[in-house]
Amino acid sequence: MTTYQTPTPVPAASFDDDLFSYYYSFFHDPATAILPDPQPHSALPLAMESNVKKRPRADDLSPSRLVAMKPFASSSPPHADDDAAGEEPQAAPPPPPLQPGQRRLWVKDRSRDWWDRYNHPDLPDDEFRRAFRMSRATFDFLCEELGSAVAKEDTALRSAIPVRQRVAVCVWRLATGEPLRLVSRRFGLGISTCHKLILEVCTAIRNVLMPRSLLWPGPSDAAAGAARFEGISGIPNVVGAMYTTHIPIIAPKIGIAAYFNRRHTERNQKTSYTVTIQGVVDPDGVFTDICIGWPGSMPDDQVLEKSALYQRANSGFLNHQWIVGGASYPLLDWVLVPYAQKNLTWAHHSFNEKIGEVQRVAKEAFTKLKARWGCLQKRTEVKLQDLPVFLGACCVLHNICEMRKEEMVPELRFELVDDEMVPENSLQSMSAVQARDSIAHNLLHHGLGGTAFL
Repeated sequence: MTTYQTPTPVPAASFDDDLFSYYYSFFHDPATAILPDPQPHSALPLAMESNVKKRPRADDLSPSRLVAMKPFASSSPPHADDDAAGEEPQAAPPPPPLQPGQRRLWVKDRSRDWWDRYNHPDLPDDEFRRAFRMSRATFDFLCEELGSAVAKEDTALRSAIPVRQRVAVCVWRLATGEPLRLVSRRFGLGISTCHKLILEVCTAIRNVLMPRSLLWPGPSDAAAGAARFEGISGIPNVVGAMYTTHIPIIAPKIGIAAYFNRRHTERNQKTSYTVTIQGVVDPDGVFTDICIGWPGSMPDDQVLEKSALYQRANSGFLNHQWIVGGASYPLLDWVLVPYAQKNLTWAHHSFNEKIGEVQRVAKEAFTKLKARWGCLQKRTEVKLQDLPVFLGACCVLHNICEMRKEEMVPELRFELVDDEMVPENSLQSMSAVQARDSIAHNLLHHGLGGTAFL
């Protein structure tokens, strides 16, 4: 009989910003219209290894296809980003004879039937949505916005991969979370080519779409959002709901103890390593701020302290405004959390009930995020230094789908489970303690305290 034993990680030292330099905290204030540096401590390298291609011998006549350089021997010329990695080739016709002065190109035959079918205009929109988690209209919008950033020019040797196919490779990989070898089969491209395209499109999403679709609301939008949150909970001046989730990763080679997630390991009976995503959402479940990439052993209150939001809020940016968080966050002058002590009064219980209704907005947003983008549910093949861009693209695409009122595919089901831990110092502001007590009293006094004890 096999006995499971929970691994005992080596205790990690204090979290050093220079050690964990791959995190990414985004705060874009539309009032200043200045995009902060998305790489606050170090560049986020897109680790694209060089693809060394073998040059075939003149007498080597297969298993791959030999193509004359001028003109192309096939009506569908090979793509400029293609390579020879992938599955075993199918039978190929004998190569055409070479003319004087021509060269041979080493290109592998791959079927593009799947992509040709889904790229056909007659494909039903429901079937397209099930594959890409968005309608064809939203997909066309992405291609139009990202076209100039991801397009490549044809060369004398090969034609470039079209923009639509480039975007489709990335979106389908994010939506399904399938390994690269299956992405390669679907789109008729090499494995390393697919990997490179995914990172390139995710980078374009960060650079082009994130500043426009993931930003903190302006004064008028913040007031409208506060009114809607007050209609939900009766609590005034709430401009966002905050939540932190964990994303599974492959055990990293550096700082492995910091990424070890003890609670997920005990619950799943399987060694788990994670990174965190902290997000603030508006009443529609659209992200207005994200902080991505801190190690999974770091509690939520420490992740908050490392974020750009924390720095801006402590400098007075959220004057007389609240962000609602769960029990894993401390009570601050701008963070409103439920009562955690025992023997609560009716006013405290009623306040916690109303806080829970606001917090539910954030949890539903993260549930949709993970349900729509299946890559967040399993350990990904992306390297640790590329994860912030990869995960940030999922958040931006979530916002675009929500703002365009994209419906969730009915077959998608996901249960959001993240363990909340009460921080060691949950009361960090006496003025916030008094403000919370006043809100709880007013809710009960005005009959807005919920239904749990009425």
